[in-house]
Amino acid sequence: MDNLQKALSKPEESSSNSPADSKSTKTTEDESPIPADAPWKLLMNDTLNETDLSRFSKECHDNLVTEQIRMEEGNQRVFINIAGLRYETQLKTLSEFPDTLLGNPQKRIHYFDSMRNEYFFDRNRPSFDGILYYYQSGGKVRRPANVPIDVFADEIVFYDLGNEALDQFREDEGFLKDPEIPLPTNNYHRQFWLLFEYPESSSAARGMALVSVLVIVISILIFCLETLPEFREEGVFKYSSNFTKEPTYFNAFTDPFFLVETICIIWFSFELAVRFIVCPSTSEFFQNIMNIIDIVSIIPYFVTLITELAKQTELNGQQNMSLAILRIVRLVRVFRIFKLSRHSKGLQILGQTLKASMRELGLLIFFLFIGVILFSSAVYFAEVDEPKSQFISIPDGFWWAVVTMTTVGYGDMCPITLGGKVVGTLCAIAGVLTIALPVPVIVSNFNYFYHRETENEERQILSTEIEKGSLNNLTRSVSTSSLKKNNGSCITDRNGKT
Repeated sequence: MDNLQKALSKPEESSSNSPADSKSTKTTEDESPIPADAPWKLLMNDTLNETDLSRFSKECHDNLVTEQIRMEEGNQRVFINIAGLRYETQLKTLSEFPDTLLGNPQKRIHYFDSMRNEYFFDRNRPSFDGILYYYQSGGKVRRPANVPIDVFADEIVFYDLGNEALDQFREDEGFLKDPEIPLPTNNYHRQFWLLFEYPESSSAARGMALVSVLVIVISILIFCLETLPEFREEGVFKYSSNFTKEPTYFNAFTDPFFLVETICIIWFSFELAVRFIVCPSTSEFFQNIMNIIDIVSIIPYFVTLITELAKQTELNGQQNMSLAILRIVRLVRVFRIFKLSRHSKGLQILGQTLKASMRELGLLIFFLFIGVILFSSAVYFAEVDEPKSQFISIPDGFWWAVVTMTTVGYGDMCPITLGGKVVGTLCAIAGVLTIALPVPVIVSNFNYFYHRETENEERQILSTEIEKGSLNNLTRSVSTSSLKKNNGSCITDRNGKT
């Protein structure tokens, strides 16, 4: 200490004691070398000029920057305060992901508290265990068990972990990936395809779907009303000149039901034609079951139209045959109700359940077939000696076995003898067991598709909220404002305001 005071009091003597020091302090007008071993001597030297000060300041700044870079690249510790809970980690752990909030110095500096030398975030504390594990594990996303899914998803967005981490989180949580929807390459075709194929894409598409559902309902209503006795064209007779009763037929082209049906078919044909023109793939268009239903639903109308045109030039016998064919074709119109499945989630779930349960349904029909053969044969031989028996042959017992095993029991056929009643009892019990075995599997498939559809809706809601959070810059949270008031420190936010 005494030596330091002497050196400060006599800088000239201390500098003249050493030849090396005297050499290092020799200056010229243009250059003044600064001794690296004792910069404090120059500060205390009265002869230090302005050039020396500037050179000294520059070298000190360079040394500080070099030291800071060395500390940044080293094992410097970082303190992170999450709503009062303090975490400690190494800087290089966070630097592995420079695009994230904690890994980017420019992003995390807005949350730095200089008074406490820590980063402060007013966020969910249990969620940060999973966030910190993401950095420590090299990019693995693990949600803490006590944190809800939507809360942890918000934290992933806030800390800017990226879409890859968010997709990994969704996959780990069991969310189904969005199916790849093929879209036409042409812009106009894409707009029309979304308009007619995906009602949820826009308000106009929802309005178009509503019109389509309304037309389908009207068509089904017309199909049912025209079968009323007062509207049926069959059974109407007129007397000829020789007083013989001859059937007369209404003109279908003036029938109001036919006119309404024509309007509905025009809409169905227009909708089908537009979707076929703008579809992204023609082969996939005809492989879609919904498009096949659309085609089948409009075919009966054109068959009816051709039949009505041909009826006017044909003989009565041929007209009767045409009328029989027309009745069969009209029956196909009932399948038009399946067009509603394009706009009904319930019918779609039912169709997916039946498709996934084809094996179980096949087993059910196979077991039922075996039971029908077995019990119809047994009841025939049990009542073969009874004169009043209704079971004349084994095929006559098929109907009784079916309605008994399915527990319908119309009662149109029933056993009379004691042996026949015993067989009927066993048939009913076997039917209950046979039907009950595959039913739980079918119910399980229905529950699976139902819950999957529910999860898809929840996932869409979650994705919408996440997108809204990203657009609204979730990083501008309460933590920034609370940091500005912390210990009176003045922190600059992202907008450059204090």
